[in-house]
Amino acid sequence: LMRSRPKDGMLPMCSDRCHNLSGETMGTARWHAQFWLPEGANPSPYQSVFQVAVDTVDAQMSLWKPQSDLCRLNAAPVGEWVTVPAALFAVLDQALTIGRLSGGAFDIAVGRAVDAWGFGPNPADADHLTQMIGDTSHIAAHDTVELDAEGLRVRKNHPVQLDLNGIAKGYGTDCLIDTARRLGVTSICAGIDGDLRAIGTKPDGGFWPIAVEAPDYDRRAIHSVVEVTDVAVATSGDYRHWITVGDKRLSHTINPRQGIPLTDGPASVTVLDETCMAADAWATALMVMGKEAGTHFARANGIKAMYLERT
Repeated sequence: LMRSRPKDGMLPMCSDRCHNLSGETMGTARWHAQFWLPEGANPSPYQSVFQVAVDTVDAQMSLWKPQSDLCRLNAAPVGEWVTVPAALFAVLDQALTIGRLSGGAFDIAVGRAVDAWGFGPNPADADHLTQMIGDTSHIAAHDTVELDAEGLRVRKNHPVQLDLNGIAKGYGTDCLIDTARRLGVTSICAGIDGDLRAIGTKPDGGFWPIAVEAPDYDRRAIHSVVEVTDVAVATSGDYRHWITVGDKRLSHTINPRQGIPLTDGPASVTVLDETCMAADAWATALMVMGKEAGTHFARANGIKAMYLERT
C-alpha cells in the first residue's frame, strides 16, 4: 500500500475475497482498508462502520468544524475545566506525554501559528505573523494544559490554541484497526493518508508491504518498501503541504519554539511504533528535531525511524 494514495482511489488488484474500502474524512484526507473475508461475505457493513469510526474522531478533533470538542476546548476561558469525550482525552494525554518526552519538539500548542501561516481552516494572516516575529513567549502544551483523568476534564492555564493535526490521523488509523478487530477481522492493513497500521498476515502468510514515498514535490514515486505485521507506520514530510514565500518552500510542520514553518529540516521522517497515534506524533517530533539531534534521540530512546534528506 502506498504511503499516500492519489485521490482517484486506485487500489491494488486482489482476489474476490480481498476487499479494498475507502472514504473521505478529516477535510481532504482519505481512509482506506484492505482485508480478507470468507467467501461470500458482504463487505458493505464494514464500509459504513469504518466511516463512522473516522467521522467520530473528526467530529471531536477537527479545527475545521466549529462545533467539534477541540474547538469547544480552544474557546473555553483560561482556568475553566472542560469535560471532553474519552477519545479526545486519550489523544491529549498521549500528545502531552510525547511533548514532554521530546522536550517540546512535538507540541500541540501551535494552533495560533498554524492558523496564522494559513495551514489551518483560515487564510494566512499577515498582521498576526507580524505580531509573532520575535515573540518568545510561547508556552508548550505540556507546561500549561492539565488533565483530570477521573473526570475526563481538561484545563488550560494559559491562552493557548491546541492543534491535533500531528496526531489525530494516527489515532483515527488506530480506530480503524480496533473497529476491524471488534468485527472479527484478524488481518488488515488500514490507514488515513500517510498513516498506516497492519495486523496479522495475508492468506499466503506474507507480511504487508508498505511503500515509503520518495519526498518529491511534483511526482509520486516509491523510495523503499518495508514488509510489516502488527506495527504502525507514519511519515512526516515537507513535500505534500507547503506554502511558497519568495523563492522558498515552507513546510506545514511548525517549529513550536519559533512559531514558524521548518525551513532547513529533513525531507521526511518515517517512524514505526506499536500504535499509529504514537508513530504519527514521533514522526513530527523527529522532523522538528532535525536529522542529527533526531537520530541521536531516536537511538537513545529505542524509536525505529528513518530520515530522508535531499542532497
